[in-house]
Amino acid sequence: MKVGVPRETVPGERRVALVPEAVGKLTKAGTEVVVESGAGAGSGHDDESYRKAGAAVADRNAVFGADLVVKVQKPSADEIALLRDGAALIATIQPLTNTDAVRALAGKRTTAFSMDAIPRVTRAQSMDSLSSQSNIAGYKAVVVAANSLPKFFPMLTTAAGTVTPARVLVLGAGVAGLQAIATARRLGAVVEAFDTRPVVKEQVQSLGAKFLEIELGEQGEGTGGYAKELSEEAHRKEQELVGTHVKDADVVITTALVPGRRAPILVTADMVRGMRPGSVIVDLAAEMGGNCELTSPGETVVRERVTIHGEVNLPSTVAFHASQLYARNVSALIGLLVKDGALAIDLEDEIIKGALITHQGEVVHAATKAALEKA
Repeated sequence: MKVGVPRETVPGERRVALVPEAVGKLTKAGTEVVVESGAGAGSGHDDESYRKAGAAVADRNAVFGADLVVKVQKPSADEIALLRDGAALIATIQPLTNTDAVRALAGKRTTAFSMDAIPRVTRAQSMDSLSSQSNIAGYKAVVVAANSLPKFFPMLTTAAGTVTPARVLVLGAGVAGLQAIATARRLGAVVEAFDTRPVVKEQVQSLGAKFLEIELGEQGEGTGGYAKELSEEAHRKEQELVGTHVKDADVVITTALVPGRRAPILVTADMVRGMRPGSVIVDLAAEMGGNCELTSPGETVVRERVTIHGEVNLPSTVAFHASQLYARNVSALIGLLVKDGALAIDLEDEIIKGALITHQGEVVHAATKAALEKA
């Protein structure tokens, strides 16, 4: 079996799907790996390091001619066209919103697995790239905020007097939010956090942050541990609570996402106007429209004297470790899929069934089929 690793072409993307460490393990197990020249350059891995790991380094056409192609980003139309009919693909396809690509993959009879559809079950933890990459995003969001904020994060006692610590508000206590809390606390900030799922309260408090509670009248947790969209009344209550705390925060980090939907607006323009001049917002939901009403996805803007970071790919800014962790996730999935040198698609396996989007010319993922019908 041959695995192909192409160079990512999305602007600003520096990660690679397999690093030499992962390639070495695959080749020792008898898997042939072909890597596009320059694929690892952005994450600090040159072609020679791949050759030493046992991979062949070739051009783009050769890589996309492999039995299984592994990517970080969703495939472009050009990349889907390069796939040979009936080949397999592992990538972050975002199938609920990337319906044109899903149709094209089905048309090529691609057996396509989406890394963002891996079920959040215990067996799949080693394959959970959403968690590994969100962890990095949460860490880097705090670093970005600290660099932008015209204040210290920790309390400092100096000969010139005491400097009070920065106040950080984290909205959403999933993987990214919890890492943001931990990083802000390590830097000495006073941290508050809010999440619609009361079950995360203990985790927030264990990191030294205050958990903001409100009775919404419903749970914010959907299937598979992911957040769900709230009713209009619950969302209004949520915004009221957030608004009372945003005005006192020096930094607001937002992480709230609902799979397949626009990110909920948690920080309104009026809330931003009420913040102190020089305050900072880092919106980790920017790619899906943003949790802040004034976020400009992919840009850093100043609105109402508040700096708003609309970063859409923070993991790429930590490309070495982001690639290393993503490669381990992909390798674990490959280990589940490949038996005796060939793909073994066991549709009774909950991980395979949950991550498989297209197979044998059909869209087989239930949520994706529903999204296609709606589209």
